[in-house]
Amino acid sequence: MRINLTKKDLVNAIYMQVGFSKQITENLVEEFFSIIISNLCKKESVKISKFGTFSIRSKSSRIGRNPRTKEEKQISKRDVILFRPSKDFKEFINNSEKNAT
Repeated sequence: MRINLTKKDLVNAIYMQVGFSKQITENLVEEFFSIIISNLCKKESVKISKFGTFSIRSKSSRIGRNPRTKEEKQISKRDVILFRPSKDFKEFINNSEKNAT
C-alpha cells in the first residue's frame, strides 16, 4: 500500500516535534525545498549528509518506440533529476525491513 507524504504532513510532523508555530514551520519547509530547487536549477548537486545527493543529468535526444504501435518518435534532449541515497540511508532502510518482518 502506498501512502503519499505531503508538505502539509511534513509541516505538521516538524511542528509537533519542534514546537515552532505552524507558519514558521511551513516557512522552514518551503525554504528547505527552495534551496534544493535553486541549486539544482544552477546544475549544482545538493548533498544532504546521511540522507543522499540530488543531482542533474543531461540526457541527449534519442529515438524512442511506442511499444503498442511500434511507432518511432524523437525524444527531445532534457535534464533529469537523480537521487542517490547515502550509505547510511541504505543501511537504515535495509535494517528497518529486516526488523519489520
